[in-house]
Amino acid sequence: MAELATVARPYAEALFRVAQTGDMAAWSTLVAELANIGTNPDVQDFARNPNVTEAQVADAFAALVQAPMTAEATNFIAMLIENGRVSLLPEIGAQFHMLKNAQEGAADASIVSAFVLSNAQVAELVVTLEKKFGRKLNPTVTVDSSLIGGVRVVVGDEVLDTSVRAKLQQMHVALAS
Repeated sequence: MAELATVARPYAEALFRVAQTGDMAAWSTLVAELANIGTNPDVQDFARNPNVTEAQVADAFAALVQAPMTAEATNFIAMLIENGRVSLLPEIGAQFHMLKNAQEGAADASIVSAFVLSNAQVAELVVTLEKKFGRKLNPTVTVDSSLIGGVRVVVGDEVLDTSVRAKLQQMHVALAS
């Protein structure tokens, strides 16, 4: 939803500026955890409950977060609660992650393989893909046996599909026309 992204952007950018002055890795972990907590429907319902005070919601967040909470993070959560913006946490997390990737010149890569890949195979594949896409990649590998063989890689809006299933579909289209 574009509206949600528009409202979340200033929060993500402000959080990113704070993270740049401190430990980016720690902030990245914290923001990812907050985004994960924010996706929970029970947390959303609790935060919207008119019978629950802002202090109770803040205490619940403090209890749920495993990462160390700095004063800035505590203030950030309190501000989101006060403004009724807890529902923005997943989008804030996604935008924060995109800002971090942009700063590092990196991108997330979704690699889907027909078979389980060893760590060495993944490392070799990532080196090849980084050359092709021209940036550092943060891979996430999953297995989908319906590919029959090969891999399907998605980096941003770019797709590299070298799976057997894709080649068979291309042959089918060529033979059918």
